[in-house]
Amino acid sequence: MQFPLLRPTDPNDRGRLLRRTAVPAVLGAVFLAAAATTAPHDGIPHDRTPGTQPRTAVAAADTDSGSGYLLWKRAFLASTDHPDAPPPGANDWSCVPGPRHPRPVVLLHGTYENAYDNWSALSPRLAADGYCVFAGNFGAPRGDVIKARAAVPESADEVARFVDRVLDRTGARQVDLVGHSQGGGILPRYYLKFAGGTEAGDPARNKVHHLIGIAPANHGSTVSGLATLAQRLRVLAPAARFGGQALADQTIGSAVNTRLDAGGDTLPGVRYTTLVTRRDRIVTPYERQYLSPALPADPVTNITVQDICPQDRTGHMGSPYDPVVLRLVRNALDPTTASRPDCALAP
Repeated sequence: MQFPLLRPTDPNDRGRLLRRTAVPAVLGAVFLAAAATTAPHDGIPHDRTPGTQPRTAVAAADTDSGSGYLLWKRAFLASTDHPDAPPPGANDWSCVPGPRHPRPVVLLHGTYENAYDNWSALSPRLAADGYCVFAGNFGAPRGDVIKARAAVPESADEVARFVDRVLDRTGARQVDLVGHSQGGGILPRYYLKFAGGTEAGDPARNKVHHLIGIAPANHGSTVSGLATLAQRLRVLAPAARFGGQALADQTIGSAVNTRLDAGGDTLPGVRYTTLVTRRDRIVTPYERQYLSPALPADPVTNITVQDICPQDRTGHMGSPYDPVVLRLVRNALDPTTASRPDCALAP
């Protein structure tokens, strides 16, 4: 999948927007070109939430009854007008978690995405389920549409500050993290291990209860061979200088991955769930997304979407909009209300 054209509402802002995003957008298009080999997500309506209203002015045909966009590309286009806005349903800082869902859900977007375009489908559904939902932007200056470009350790510090703010404002003891790509793998795992998300000596004081990764960037990626080729041609470092260190940090054998994977994939007191599609062409080989428990008691659930719905054709970018994946996320967050996904809705 390639990035759509950037379309600022004010024509006078076009040059400024393009200058601000041109290099990352071009590199992002190259980085994501491998996704073009998978079938696109057609945005089939699902789990409608009646009675809700959109928090931003959007075309009715592009939304699911005011519950957010059904297509990543349309959400991305909308985000160019408000690149730092939260998705519908998120960042109500007066929200108080109830006994049914005592932990706020913090959503972490992926590389070259932003909170609005990544979570326009999931966020309003979780809010309708009764969760306090929060979604931050990280890895780029305010005003940039294409985010999560900074070095992973820097973004992890931003995540740490955001989670601390959520805990402080809601009064909750822990949060659940749901992330996509970088935001579901290397970034939250780095936060958990090195940026204060867990307490090694006292897991009861961990700030995170559950990490749910959608197409998570764990253990590095070849990007269908593009990253491997860049390493062999010795152009990965120059590309990272223009497109962001996050690209290099997510390759196989990077210094960040080497440090992160030392000692095992998991930490005591944290539950882990991965949701993986075999049709992923970005985090490749897709088997690298799975996690292994560092200790036998560490709870890890690796789910392959096609094991549940064999006909599901969603790829990397479409996964946060796939109704099967959305149902699996909600099942993982609250097993007491879990239900089998409707495979007839799979794209």
